[in-house]
Amino acid sequence: MRRILRGAAIPVAILLLWESGSRAGLLPMDTLSRPSDVAAAFAHALADGSIPLATWQTVQAALLGFAIAAATGVLAGVILGLSPVLERTVGPSIEALRPVPAVALTPLTLLLFGFGLRMEAAIVAFACVWPVLLVTVAAVRGIEPRLLEVAQALRLSFPSRLRKIILPAALGRVLVGLRVALSISLIVAVTVEIVMNPRGLGYGMIVASQSLKPDLMYAQLLWLGFLGWGLNAMLTRVFGRWHGAFGPGVQP
Repeated sequence: MRRILRGAAIPVAILLLWESGSRAGLLPMDTLSRPSDVAAAFAHALADGSIPLATWQTVQAALLGFAIAAATGVLAGVILGLSPVLERTVGPSIEALRPVPAVALTPLTLLLFGFGLRMEAAIVAFACVWPVLLVTVAAVRGIEPRLLEVAQALRLSFPSRLRKIILPAALGRVLVGLRVALSISLIVAVTVEIVMNPRGLGYGMIVASQSLKPDLMYAQLLWLGFLGWGLNAMLTRVFGRWHGAFGPGVQP
């Protein structure tokens, strides 16, 4: 509790300075609304359902793209980590694709999927797969060789090796890649909504800005920051439980 209060000191101080500066006429009201007006706009948008709907649309696309990237990145990372020859073959293609900005794929995904969830989730998945893939490859390469020798001696199938040895031994580092990918997922989802896709919180902020409603725009922006913090805190707790339950070592 003390940690939360200490962490909230700076945001609360900024809000108080913002409110007092606005009421004193030191800040332009046409671009910087008062925090009290922002709170009122948020309450109104919450009551009419626009904030919950936009939040669901953004989170839906972010988590769907994250899930696709997590499954693809972990599986491909394990395969490449176990096969240096295959990694050297595929590596140049990965390094050619990885620097491509995810948002640059918007015209292509729009052509393939049209507006909506699938377009947004595809771009999010492309952006999120790289940290998961690279971290997983490095984690698998760092596994104690004797564990892999045990799996080979026991003649375990690939799914059994993956479940009982590889993932438990590499889990700690893989979770780091997943946390990074989760943060990227929300950023990319909102960016796509701002640039092209007419749904979610990003689109809502653009509409509020163009409608000269700075209070509503700031309400959505602050809510988006709180949403990102909440998702990260939730996933950190979940990943921590996973790591505690399936820490490094061979699972029975």
